[in-house]
Amino acid sequence: MKFGDVVTAVASLTVISLLLDFVFLAVFVPVNSSWGIDIAVILSTLVASLIVGYVFAVKIQEESRMGAIGRIVILSTVVMMFAVMASLAVNPYMGMYMDEGLESMFSTSGWTATDWVGYSHVVLIMIVALNCVFALVFGFIGLYAGSMLRKPKKT
Repeated sequence: MKFGDVVTAVASLTVISLLLDFVFLAVFVPVNSSWGIDIAVILSTLVASLIVGYVFAVKIQEESRMGAIGRIVILSTVVMMFAVMASLAVNPYMGMYMDEGLESMFSTSGWTATDWVGYSHVVLIMIVALNCVFALVFGFIGLYAGSMLRKPKKT
């Protein structure tokens, strides 16, 4: 699988995942706002990976299946990491959400500005790390299962 094929697969995975994410967010966020976002991201990553694995099955099966899937998953995880960081940077309510979570977990009455900055960065790193793990695990599962659904043509 050439690098151009990997980039095309990752671009397809990103676009399909974003489109599915809108649908799943509309379904799951009204049900449970805090877990609904996580469920929507997991499902959109899994379903988009299944679709891309099926569509690119011939290219994935040209060489080592694990190698091709690994390259697609790692590049898509890097794209996901930057997308998550960008969405956290432009979301004005994320700071309030983190402050509320930190206040409910710890006694923050004596915290200094340095404490708030430090713990907020820990929370941001944790959010990015969890999203990367979701992208790696569910992307790999979806791509592998999707590529197995389409059998190579026998000539």
